[in-house]
Amino acid sequence: MVSDLEQLTQALARNLKRWRGERGFTLDALAARAGVSRGMIIQIEQARTNPSVGTTVKLADALGVSITTLLDHERSPQVRVVQPGEGVRMWSSGTGSEARMLLGDDRRGPVEMWIYRLEAGDGTASDPHPAGTFEMLHVTAGELTLEIADDRYVVPAGGAVSFEANLPHAYRNDGPGPMEMTMAVSIPPVQGVTGAH
Repeated sequence: MVSDLEQLTQALARNLKRWRGERGFTLDALAARAGVSRGMIIQIEQARTNPSVGTTVKLADALGVSITTLLDHERSPQVRVVQPGEGVRMWSSGTGSEARMLLGDDRRGPVEMWIYRLEAGDGTASDPHPAGTFEMLHVTAGELTLEIADDRYVVPAGGAVSFEANLPHAYRNDGPGPMEMTMAVSIPPVQGVTGAH
């Protein structure tokens, strides 16, 4: 039912152990917080079982992280491009329906969502955002050319990209038709600022 099952099983085992250790939870403490049996947690951490999405969500909630953090198998701190058809398929039916996890992030602070449409040949540039600002883009039509500092990434319709936005970046449409995308921006909270406006 879930594609890339072995990859998911290994990532979940590794990440569950890591986050349980970071939070200082014993097996019993996590079991009590999550409402999941100690035996099930042991099996998951040893990559001997593939828990339901519901069980995985309970564990993520008990640890205070997103399900994407628990299932992330190739986290990249700078840029991550997800091509069409990629992402982790979490559910599918025999009729062709499916749910895919494209991108997720656990940073705290304000979050903005934007919709962009760029006509052929158009583009827009952005100065670097504060350190810790994170952007996620999903291209729904056309093809996005994303420039980050001196690097260039091409993301086709159906694809997605995430990046730390503390470098100069620009969005361009080098294609013949319109480009449309959805963008989510996570901005770190401002801390320890007094007398600022």
